[in-house]
Amino acid sequence: MSPYEPKGTEMSSSSLAPPPEVELRPGKPPILHVETPGDAVGWAAEHRDALRAQVAEHGVVLVRGLGLRQADQAGAVFAGLAGGLMTEREAFAPRQPHGPGLYSSSAWPANQPMCMHHELSYALEVPGLMLFACLSAPSEGGATGVADAEHVLKALPAELSDRFEREGWLLTRSYNDEIGASLAESFGTDDRAAVERYCRDHAIDFAWQPDGSLRTRQLRGAVVRHPLTGRRCWFNQIAFLNEWTMDPEVREYLVDVYGEDGLPFNTRFGDGTPIGEDIVQLLNSTYEAHTRREPWQAGDMMLVDNIRTAHSREAFTGERQVLVAMAEPQRPAGFCATPEASRR
Repeated sequence: MSPYEPKGTEMSSSSLAPPPEVELRPGKPPILHVETPGDAVGWAAEHRDALRAQVAEHGVVLVRGLGLRQADQAGAVFAGLAGGLMTEREAFAPRQPHGPGLYSSSAWPANQPMCMHHELSYALEVPGLMLFACLSAPSEGGATGVADAEHVLKALPAELSDRFEREGWLLTRSYNDEIGASLAESFGTDDRAAVERYCRDHAIDFAWQPDGSLRTRQLRGAVVRHPLTGRRCWFNQIAFLNEWTMDPEVREYLVDVYGEDGLPFNTRFGDGTPIGEDIVQLLNSTYEAHTRREPWQAGDMMLVDNIRTAHSREAFTGERQVLVAMAEPQRPAGFCATPEASRR
C-alpha cells in the first residue's frame, strides 16, 4: 500500500468504474471532466483509487463537474479520498474552520498574489496531499497555479540550489495581534508553556520579546526526496515568505512599524545570510516559467501532491470561496534540523 493511502480504505479494483481519461494540455494542470453525479461523496469513494493514481502519475489533477457547492459535502468527499484530515499548526495567515480538518483559504488580500509554495514546508511534519474545493469562483483571476518541484529544481542555477541544499533555509517569524496569524491561530493555543513545548518538540528556536510578542527561528531543508519516487524536489517557502516577495508599499510600511527584525516572516540562507532581492526574483521567475493554471469553476475539486507540486494563488476580483484540507502527514528524508543549528 502506498504511504499516501490511509489504512482501511483499500478497494478492489474490479469494483471500480474507471473515470474518463484526463485532459492534458500545455500550460494547464491535468483536468478530469466528469458528468455531475447525484452523489458526489459516493462517486469520489467509488473512484478513489483511480483518482489517487492520477495524482501519483501527474502530481495534480483537477476534477471538473463534481458539483461541490457546500462545505459539509466537500469535507465528506475529502475524508473519503484521504481518510483523516490534518489539523493545521504553524499557519502563517488566519483561516476560517469549516469542520474538522477543513478550512477556508488563507486570509490574504485579493489584489495581491500568493506566489508558489509547498504548504507547511517549514514544519517538521508536512501534508503529503492537499485537497481544494471551489464552492464559488471569482469573476476574474484567482486560479490556483501549480508547478512541478522536480522541474523547478533542475531549472535553477546549480550553484544556488546546491547552496540551499547544503545549508538549508532559515525562517524567522514575529507573532503579534495585528498582522498575520496570531499565536492561538498558529499553535492552537496562546498558553506560553504550551507554545514553548510545541517549539521544543518541533525544532523551533523561540524568544519572548519585552512587549509579550514571540519571535521564532527554524532551520529547514530546501531540497527533499519524494517518498514514493525518491526524486529530488525543490520543497520550501523561501521565496513566498521572503520580504522581497511582499508588495513594496506593504514591505516599507511593515519595516517602518516593526523594524527589519520584526517582520511577520522572512527567510534567509541557512547560515543566516540575507537573501537578496535578485535571488527572490530569480526563484519567482523560475516558478512562473513552470506554472500551469486553469481558472476555477464552481464545483471544481483539485488534488495536489504537496511534495512534488508547488501551488500559488493569483490575485482576483469577485467572490472566491475555495476550501482547503491537508492529509497524509509526511516527514520527508533529510528534512530535520535542530534548534541549535538555527542559532548559527
